Amino acid sequence: MIQINKLSVNFTGDFLFKDVSFVAGDKDRIGLVGHNGAGKSTLLKIINRDLEPASGTMVITSGHRVGYLPQELAGNSPLTVWDEAVSAFSEIQDMERKMQRISNELAERTDYESEAYAQLTQQLSDLNDRYNHLGGNTIEADTEKVLAGMGFLREEFHQPMSSFSNGWQMRVCLAKILLQKPEIILLDEPTNHLDIESIQWLEDYLANYDGCVILVSHDRAFLDRVTNRTIEITLGNIQDYKCSYSQYVEQRLERIESQQSAYENQQQQIAQIERFIERFRYKATKARQVQSRIKMLEKMDRIAVDEYDNSSISFKFPPAPHSGLVVVESKNLRLGYDTKPGVLKDVDFRLERGERVAFVGRNGEGKSTMVKAIVGSLPAESGELQLGYQVVVGYYAQNQTQLLNPEKTVFETIDDVAVGDIRPKIRTILGSFLFDTEDTEKKVKVLSGGEKARLALAKLLLSPFNLLILDEPTNHLDMPSKDVLKNALLQYEGSLILVSHDRDFLQGLTSKVYEFKNHQMHAFTGDVYDFLAQRKMETLNELQSRNVAATSASGEKVSSNKEQWEQKKQREADDRKKKNRLRKLEDELELLQRLLTGTEERLANPEANADAIASGELYKAYESIKADIEAKEMEWLELSES
Repeated sequence: MIQINKLSVNFTGDFLFKDVSFVAGDKDRIGLVGHNGAGKSTLLKIINRDLEPASGTMVITSGHRVGYLPQELAGNSPLTVWDEAVSAFSEIQDMERKMQRISNELAERTDYESEAYAQLTQQLSDLNDRYNHLGGNTIEADTEKVLAGMGFLREEFHQPMSSFSNGWQMRVCLAKILLQKPEIILLDEPTNHLDIESIQWLEDYLANYDGCVILVSHDRAFLDRVTNRTIEITLGNIQDYKCSYSQYVEQRLERIESQQSAYENQQQQIAQIERFIERFRYKATKARQVQSRIKMLEKMDRIAVDEYDNSSISFKFPPAPHSGLVVVESKNLRLGYDTKPGVLKDVDFRLERGERVAFVGRNGEGKSTMVKAIVGSLPAESGELQLGYQVVVGYYAQNQTQLLNPEKTVFETIDDVAVGDIRPKIRTILGSFLFDTEDTEKKVKVLSGGEKARLALAKLLLSPFNLLILDEPTNHLDMPSKDVLKNALLQYEGSLILVSHDRDFLQGLTSKVYEFKNHQMHAFTGDVYDFLAQRKMETLNELQSRNVAATSASGEKVSSNKEQWEQKKQREADDRKKKNRLRKLEDELELLQRLLTGTEERLANPEANADAIASGELYKAYESIKADIEAKEMEWLELSES
């Protein structure tokens, strides 16, 4: 358990948050949310004891271990991926050495009845219990499972850490935390370093984790899948919601609306009382009533509407100039690097005017490589790639924030590339991205990750383009900023290539998904959730095929591909039939329920329905309707559960 009491943090005299208190239980899975700079990462660092608060206390249950994944990786490991991962088991390895030492000593002793011998035996038993509890017998299996879940191939396990990018090294750090199975896990933007498949694996792992999880993420789908509690940090305070992120958004709106309504009603009441006091203050006959109302005002609990930071960026992309029908086209394209040739092979790709596509797949499979080739920063190893007639590219690189000059100010960063009529509008543009006058004079190197991301997006507005390529644009954006960017993209009229692992952000933005896998690009029609559903079905079919093959090896009959296809079609037809029947039953039940209610009202009014009641017809109708309802409810239940 974590107990935080009246915690305050200030930087340069301003409080980041003040007198914050909450308790995190051993089974809580908490999402920390709020604008960039609200203090989410700072709070994680305090819990990990990397920072000291200005005041207040934090207590963690004795013996509880904390595993912490920061946003940025510090230092490079000289070990291989496997050796770095198994270093998570240092406690178990120490335990093994102690157990071996005690076993050797017991083997040499002969004083079996002595107190010292009994103590050694008990110590060995306690160590063995702890060893089993920590998973000492399954180190290799657990390590392989977690590394595979993080996206590493078996042949990559024994490659040096230094041969991988920072993002992949962060995955090993995350794997170590999961392997240690600490009582408390702290994760700061873990999905920034993962692809969609790894995110889904991590979701399943954390959703069932037997411990406390506190995480910072701007991935709405990830938060909804993992968390059961949401703590919002806003304007130096916190609001605690016992629900996932999407439910929190609804409850926060309901709470603010309820508070606002109660506040307005109370203000009307106060105004009425004050008018009474002012009108009759000097009338002796009303003195008692006036004093009563004055005391009423003094004792009244004043309703306050919770403050929250509702600032958000505001922008739209410039109109897209006209281009030719074909925007990008490649034939037999092969791409790679000197150190890694053939990342992509035999790529035939065509993007037409106005088309919007998503690039997805494991990190390292070639998404950014293809993007670099399209924007002209990576030459082809072989084959052809051409941009269409009058195509102008707007490009947000995955490392766009790192390409900003750290020594220049925010204003200088935009002023250097602004031309013509745009220059007088620089401060207006920066203001729409939440940079006030004071912020514009800050150097880039002191900006947060979210501020750098907003500045990089602002640069995109300085010239019109008809092909927009965004490579992981949401990694450092908070929820409101992501929503504004998504809305701007929905209104953008040009062609779009979007590289992202954020499912909620991708949903509805594209009509086609390209998966990068095994050096190829594979097209799927639909948005990201259509793609994920299809991939899940393919995975299940692959598993079924393996099971069928195993059955064949044991001598049992195997269905042909045609038979499997026919069976699949039959199942789909049966599913459609069942869904249609369920909808029809629901409509019939709604009608029968109205009839039953009407019959009950007639039975409750015997004077107006004397003849029908006397003849028994009304009772028969009532019983018949009830029987129909029971029969249809039973059919509905059986169909729902089948």
